[in-house]
Amino acid sequence: MENQRIVLASRPQGWVTDENFQLQKTPLPTPGEGEVLVKNLWLSLDPYMRGRMSDAKSYVKGVDLGEVMVGQTVGEVVESKNNNFKAGDHVLTQLGWQLYGATKEAFKVDASRVPLSYYLGVLGMPGMTAYFGLKEIGQPKAGETVVVSAASGAVGSVVGQLAKIWGCRAVGIAGGQEKCDYVKNELGFDECFDYKAGKLREELRAIDVYFDNVGGEILDIALARMNLFGRIVVCGSISDYNATEPYRVKNWRAILVNRLKVQGMIVFDWKDRYGEALKALAGYFAAGKLKTRESVVEGLANAPQGLIALLKGGNFGKQLVKLA
Repeated sequence: MENQRIVLASRPQGWVTDENFQLQKTPLPTPGEGEVLVKNLWLSLDPYMRGRMSDAKSYVKGVDLGEVMVGQTVGEVVESKNNNFKAGDHVLTQLGWQLYGATKEAFKVDASRVPLSYYLGVLGMPGMTAYFGLKEIGQPKAGETVVVSAASGAVGSVVGQLAKIWGCRAVGIAGGQEKCDYVKNELGFDECFDYKAGKLREELRAIDVYFDNVGGEILDIALARMNLFGRIVVCGSISDYNATEPYRVKNWRAILVNRLKVQGMIVFDWKDRYGEALKALAGYFAAGKLKTRESVVEGLANAPQGLIALLKGGNFGKQLVKLA
């Protein structure tokens, strides 16, 4: 048996292309003492990956050329040299873009409760990002208006649903009527605006919490529509990830005038409390209060296309690669 993996072949200038990746065949890894060998079943694709392909300074080190592309995976233990795991266990790992991997860092998950892929989405890092970002940084109070961009995506969809659960008015921003209809009719947001229609300046108003996944012009508009003492959760800036020249924010003065609180959100800062988030999200999901949707590409070889589609807004819901 052999392993297949995708490594970073070159650094993108502007938009990511297929040429930035290389598919390799390698021998199956052998687990060392305390490690497990895992057959990956699902790979998560996320916007942060664009930053890891760059060598610019960030909150974690980027991927080196020739190194396996990073990513969260969920899979099945095929061989264990760790007393805490046995063959057949399902685990959440950080094995990246490959079919097999050996690691000491694995977290057991229960495949009987929810589909395994949900541990990469609504009950995984995106769900926890939404939970801690909204709860701890956004600090919404019942009756307030929470606005979230990329509202049909993995993080944004959970943010709006949590806002509703916690007694707030939830307003989404998404690209295209189909996504907006889904956000309103399926996820239960109070309102969703299509940024591609170009009317956000008129549509957005009186925001208490803005959960920002996109940056750029939409952030600029939101800044000027915030209520006094509003909170902005800066979670992503996907509109800038492929730009060679970043967008310059014009409404910075609104932070002073409206005494806004603006804070960046990286989910690792709450790693000691992941259990709390998982318990809460799983509870809401079991009670039918959290819905999710997945965008799936089949096969490791199609992972680059999946990421490129995600960065262009072509995905609908949580973007995944089905590996087996």
